[in-house]
Amino acid sequence: MTVYLTAEKISRSYSEKTLLREVSLTVNEGDRIGIVGVNGTGKSTLLKLLAGEETPDAGTVTRMTGLRTAYLPQNPSFTQGLSVLRQTMLHAAGGDSAEYECRALLTRLGLRDLDRDVSLLSGGQRKRAALAAALAGHAQLLFLDEPTNHIDMDTVLWLEEFLAKFSGAVVMITHDRYFLERISNRIVEVQGGSLYQYPANYSKYLELKAQRAEMLAASERKRQALLKKELAWIQRGARARGTKAQFRVDRFEELSSQTAPEQEETLALSALSSRLGKKVIEAEAVGKSYDGKTLFHDFSYLLARQDRLGVVGPNGCGKSTLLRVLAGRLAPDEGKVTLGETVKIGFFSQEGQELDPARRVIDFIRDTAERIETPEGTVSASQLLERFLFPAALQYTEIARLSGGERRRLQLCNVLMQAPNVLFLDEPTNDLDVETLAILEDYLDTFPGAVVAVSHDRYFMDRVVSHLFAFEEGGALRQHLGGYSDYLARRPAPAAAAQEAPRPKQERRRTQQKPKFTFREQREFETIDDEVAVLEQKCAALAAQMEECASDFARLQELSREKEEADRLLEEKTERWVYLHELDEKIRAEG
Repeated sequence: MTVYLTAEKISRSYSEKTLLREVSLTVNEGDRIGIVGVNGTGKSTLLKLLAGEETPDAGTVTRMTGLRTAYLPQNPSFTQGLSVLRQTMLHAAGGDSAEYECRALLTRLGLRDLDRDVSLLSGGQRKRAALAAALAGHAQLLFLDEPTNHIDMDTVLWLEEFLAKFSGAVVMITHDRYFLERISNRIVEVQGGSLYQYPANYSKYLELKAQRAEMLAASERKRQALLKKELAWIQRGARARGTKAQFRVDRFEELSSQTAPEQEETLALSALSSRLGKKVIEAEAVGKSYDGKTLFHDFSYLLARQDRLGVVGPNGCGKSTLLRVLAGRLAPDEGKVTLGETVKIGFFSQEGQELDPARRVIDFIRDTAERIETPEGTVSASQLLERFLFPAALQYTEIARLSGGERRRLQLCNVLMQAPNVLFLDEPTNDLDVETLAILEDYLDTFPGAVVAVSHDRYFMDRVVSHLFAFEEGGALRQHLGGYSDYLARRPAPAAAAQEAPRPKQERRRTQQKPKFTFREQREFETIDDEVAVLEQKCAALAAQMEECASDFARLQELSREKEEADRLLEEKTERWVYLHELDEKIRAEG
């Protein structure tokens, strides 16, 4: 297996805060590594260090000679005065990507005015242009920071297909749990300055993490029991005169000096809300247009008190505009929107509210309220911030020093502490970590008011909404029961051409040639049946060994890595088996 990159004992600090402390990581060919962790723990910093965008304070990052890499930042910046197409071609790995590929990728990502000045693009459009540059450059190793932000659900599905066929390695940060589940084969968790590595996709990572937590808890219970026993012996007045007695004193001191496993911080949200009357929000034949383009028209809906409503559609169709119209923040061009007298709206916007970078976190929250009523009683602004994972030291930090995810969490805190009874969530999953999203979803389960959400995160929509409206051509909105997966299963499949990743023209010409085996393929065809059988036996044997040593975490991790590698090889070999046998059938048919 080719080793692309090795990071050895790297450390990184910002002012007094240590994000990474002597961590090590190896990236191999074929790796699909998902980096997870609470916002502010150093995920983006780790990615920048691996990508060579930043230099570690200590340690080394070694890359394979001639390795081609591409880096997608969380917030890309481009040069003013260049066209979208020209900028994308310049930023593609190597800087010499073919115009055809850049055009195809930009179009697939929803950017069609390729001659437009790149400085005029919105933040989401810049992110998609940067993604096109990363994918077009024929890199062997992709570093992707939130690649699913600002792209619609169909494009996320396409990106999954693209990366599944990608022959190199991928290291990514993403909050999209379905994306992690289907793409990643390794999860790296950043916590407390350390890395915890799991040879698994997202669901298996959750299992292994729970096993690890249980083993640590069991070890701590055993330590506490021994400590209690030795403490009783010491308190009986035994004197350390003999070797045996001295040994027990030393053991007591050793047990006392050990620290308990670090407890992972968890976000605590309580459902704050105001009383909501019978009438909530009523939309009557509303419509809105921009620059002669109809976004939506003749839309009517009566929002119920406990509605869980989702809105989906392609980029630029008008989802955010619809939310602002329903919330009374934007007047419709036609029809009317009526809000009930008791309605108190909380609006968590895609862009986020403007935050004064020089202001301290605690002062920003105190501007809203010094004390807040919660179901558990009255809490201070400082106590509420602690519930949102802002410890005392961080509360007196300037907002400018917060990570992008921490700022989003602070904005969410500010929205929820105002006790709304109707929540509008416009792309709430952007820049929030998966742990915070899981807690937010639990919060919405107990929220007594109505929720209207726009999101490209399929897991979030499946988890939260009970029905949704989908934008269709011409500005029509069609209602569908269930979450996004239910909607996806019922709608007509997109055209195959639109789902296919762009490929060089010469590859398409090769598919039109008369099928035949190469010399290597002929030899491979003769032995592949036996190779598949051997790999199947190996996978079964490793699975049996894992069951036998389920309580041995170290051995279980080692076997899991072997099983993951064997499964990967079996999947590749099986795909090869299918290809060779289909080719054999075509050769026989034309022979």
